[in-house]
Amino acid sequence: MKAGKVSQTIYRRSVRKQLHIEENEVGNKLLWEPAREEACSGVQAETGNLVLLSSVSLFGNEKDLCVFAMAQTANILATRGAVITGIELEILLPEFAYESRIKTMIAMAEEKAEAWKLPIMKADVQIVPGIQTTIVQANALGTVREDKLFRSSMAKPNQDIVLIGYAGLEGSLRVKRTKEAELRERFIPAFFNKLESYYNGIYAVPLIERTESSMISAMHPITEGGILGALWEMAEGAGLGLSVDMRKIPIRQETIEVCEYFHLNPYQLTSAGCVLAVTENGEELVERLKEENIETAVIGYTTDKAERVLMNGGEKRYLDRPAQDELARFLSNQACGTE
Repeated sequence: MKAGKVSQTIYRRSVRKQLHIEENEVGNKLLWEPAREEACSGVQAETGNLVLLSSVSLFGNEKDLCVFAMAQTANILATRGAVITGIELEILLPEFAYESRIKTMIAMAEEKAEAWKLPIMKADVQIVPGIQTTIVQANALGTVREDKLFRSSMAKPNQDIVLIGYAGLEGSLRVKRTKEAELRERFIPAFFNKLESYYNGIYAVPLIERTESSMISAMHPITEGGILGALWEMAEGAGLGLSVDMRKIPIRQETIEVCEYFHLNPYQLTSAGCVLAVTENGEELVERLKEENIETAVIGYTTDKAERVLMNGGEKRYLDRPAQDELARFLSNQACGTE
């Protein structure tokens, strides 16, 4: 099988069907059924609040891999309207790793956790025989009042789809870390400085907090699978169609150049820091966020039809089920020596 999340078909056939969840558990003990398009799980607490849990697993050899995992899992909860209580980290390292790698990874995670005000409640490290790369799992716990909860299923037909942030930014940063020596032979130092200046942008919680929640019907994080994967997941969760103009998707020039050099599709590239929002008045939301210097654009609208359409100038095509994330493919090929 391919690296990254399993396909929707495999998930439904080999995961969801094996979980024997009774109908009366959904809406009672569990807030919703497990699904590939659901970014987190949730239960009703005795206090009346909802308790949400999100989990993200990343693989790679970046020293700040924990930081990317923390950003992703925190962003997921924030798009559900939750206040984050804390983060748990689990790091799996190959047998040839040195202790210095552990110290560096934890120190970098703690530095960002303090800056982002995300308490690290627990951090475990295991040395695992057989693996050749680092694996990090980050779990985030949060709470939300029921009337403040956002889900993809809350989107309605004939609403605007708004993209907040830049597509592919997280993926281009991680590619840069993996192939920095090669990229330095092609690009000038100013290019690297500019790309690295976007690093804090992978953490979208402050951006989401500044979004007027009363204007939003639904939000969805853009993680593995990129903007195209997130559009499918959001539409699938709501049971809606959509029409999106690809030319309106904000993307940094640095991301385009990194992707062109390594033949990656930036629209299928993991994009922590980027969020989809569905609203009745997209232009008003864009105007408000741009007043706060937040890059935002109306990229399309939802429909009550089955079609999920992507427009690019005069070209029309249909949105496919989420494909393998381009970063996962790239890292897998690197490990196999095919790139």
